[in-house]
Amino acid sequence: MIRAITPALLVEEVAGRLAAERVGERLRVAVDGAPAAGPDALAAALVDPLRARGRPAIHVPAGGFLRAASLRYEFGRDNPDSFYAGWLDEAGLRREVLDPVGPGGSGRVLPSLWDAVTDRATRAGYVTAPAAAVVLVSGQLLLGGGLPFDVSVHLVMSAAALDRRTAADQRWTLPAYARYEAEVAPATFADVVVRVDDPRHPALVETGGRG
Repeated sequence: MIRAITPALLVEEVAGRLAAERVGERLRVAVDGAPAAGPDALAAALVDPLRARGRPAIHVPAGGFLRAASLRYEFGRDNPDSFYAGWLDEAGLRREVLDPVGPGGSGRVLPSLWDAVTDRATRAGYVTAPAAAVVLVSGQLLLGGGLPFDVSVHLVMSAAALDRRTAADQRWTLPAYARYEAEVAPATFADVVVRVDDPRHPALVETGGRG
C-alpha cells in the first residue's frame, strides 16, 4: 500500500517509528537514497524530533567516509562501476561508526573520516553516543553490502524521476543506481520505504520487510 504524506508529517512519522525501536539501546539507522532523493536532508530533519522523543540523535553523512581520490578514480573520474562498488570506505564506516554503537561497542563515534573535496583526513573529533542514541547514517548505495544497520530507510525514485532530477555533472552515476535497483532491490526489504519522485509529495510504502 502506498500512502501519500506531507514532508513534515513524513519526518514526524519516521521519527516516531525510530524512537519506538529498541528503547533504551543504541540504534544504527541507514537513510539510503540517491542525492536527488535527499537522504542527507531527511536524516538531518530527524535529529530534533528524535531528541524531542527522548532519543539522542547523531547524523553521520556517509559522504564523510569516501575513499581517497587515488582509489575512487583508479578507473576514471566518471566510472559508474567504481562508484557503485569502490567509493564508500565501508571498513572505515563500520570501524568508526557502526561497530562502536553496536552491541558491546564503546559508543565513541567519528562523525567524518575523509574530506572528499580536499582529499585529506577531516581530523574530526570523536563524539559519544549515549545509551538509547539513534545514529543516522545517510547517503547512497548503503544497503545490501553487509553493513550492520538495525533499521533501514530507503528513499526510492522512478528511473524517469531520477534521470530528471540528477544534476548534469552527476548523470554518469545513473547506471550505478540502475544496477543497485537490479542487484540489491532495496525497496523490497528496507524497513521504511518512501517514494520521492516529487519531494513536495512523498509517499510511504507499507512493507513487511526487515533489512
